[in-house]
Amino acid sequence: MDVLMWNREPVGGPFALVDQDGRPRTEADFRGKLRIVYFGYTGCPDVCPTDLMEIARALTLLGDAAEAIQPVFVTLDPARDTPAHLAEYLPSFHPRLIGLTGSAAAIRQAAEAYKVFYERVARPGGEDAIDHSAFIYLMDRAGGYLGFFPPGTSAERMLTIIRPHLGKG
Repeated sequence: MDVLMWNREPVGGPFALVDQDGRPRTEADFRGKLRIVYFGYTGCPDVCPTDLMEIARALTLLGDAAEAIQPVFVTLDPARDTPAHLAEYLPSFHPRLIGLTGSAAAIRQAAEAYKVFYERVARPGGEDAIDHSAFIYLMDRAGGYLGFFPPGTSAERMLTIIRPHLGKG
């Protein structure tokens, strides 16, 4: 967490994943827009959907100004979160939310670039889940790290940090 708070190491970087429409995507596809990046998985029972709802609410509260921001969800469960599954899941939060998946190795590379912790854990009853950090990353128009929001950050709080960056371009 010190790395994220004090920017002691680079956060973010190159990735090659696939979006919910099956199109290859890299970090370069999002240049020119502020980016809100969230790592999670669609089977997450609590933190992920709550944070995705707040991200969506922040975009809704911004109105037309939200066009300057690209929200991105990167799955940590590529075996279950296929492009088709992401395409079904994500629109319930926000129509502009782009979901990314890929091979386990490609997801690991992206997660490591963003300093995301995650691991698959067994749960009672035979199901498994993914324990993971749940930071919401704010990236600038060139893909540089601006900062993070902790899990449970309200849309209003996000906007106090995001709004000053909207005029910069």
